[in-house]
Amino acid sequence: MATPHETLDAVRQALHSEARVDLAHHPIRLELSADDLVIDGEVADIAAKKLALERAAAVADVRGIVDRLRVAPAERMGDGAIRDLVRDALLGEPALAGCAIRVLVKTAWEPMRSPDDASGALDISVADGVVTLDGTVPGLGLKRLAGVLAWWVPGSRDVINGLSVTPPEDDNDGEISDAVRLALEKDPLVNSDQVRVSTRDAVVLLEGLVPTASEREAAEFDAWYVFGVDKVVNQILVRAGA
Repeated sequence: MATPHETLDAVRQALHSEARVDLAHHPIRLELSADDLVIDGEVADIAAKKLALERAAAVADVRGIVDRLRVAPAERMGDGAIRDLVRDALLGEPALAGCAIRVLVKTAWEPMRSPDDASGALDISVADGVVTLDGTVPGLGLKRLAGVLAWWVPGSRDVINGLSVTPPEDDNDGEISDAVRLALEKDPLVNSDQVRVSTRDAVVLLEGLVPTASEREAAEFDAWYVFGVDKVVNQILVRAGA
């Protein structure tokens, strides 16, 4: 059994070994609280966040993780502005048209849509740039889609997807692949016809051919944003005129 000091050193070494975490420019604070590792800080993007959590969880003496990592937003904005953009994104998504939607404004829940025969109910709240989605939706695909839409809001620093699925569904790699394909189809920056998606043990493989590096990057981040994805291997090639 390692001492707390040895455990924290092992986690730091694991984080240093992952280039995308980039501790030199994005320092991460670590501490042990009871049996849990508390990991706190702001990283460059969703890939750095998930990879940092993966590397930390792989350290032998880490029993549990309290995730306080946040992602540097594409644009700094207030919680109210983030909430309104997430609200508009969910209200405007045809696949969620049957779901009731509420937003938390200060301390009061305000209904945005209340269908007579609602197939689900989504509650949106934002605190310090962190979007929380609660409620129920009629499918894992919709849970994941709602999370991606929240991540696409420029000010989002994290998305806590607490949506439950009614009736319950078994999750699997095929469900993850379907959700990634749907995110790519929804993304106006990506030609989804040019990208192939497969998943094994929650690791998503992207293959294909796109004309620009920015489209390759957008496709990768879309996959990282999908709830349940542990890692993304991006083998998309870039070729002008593709």
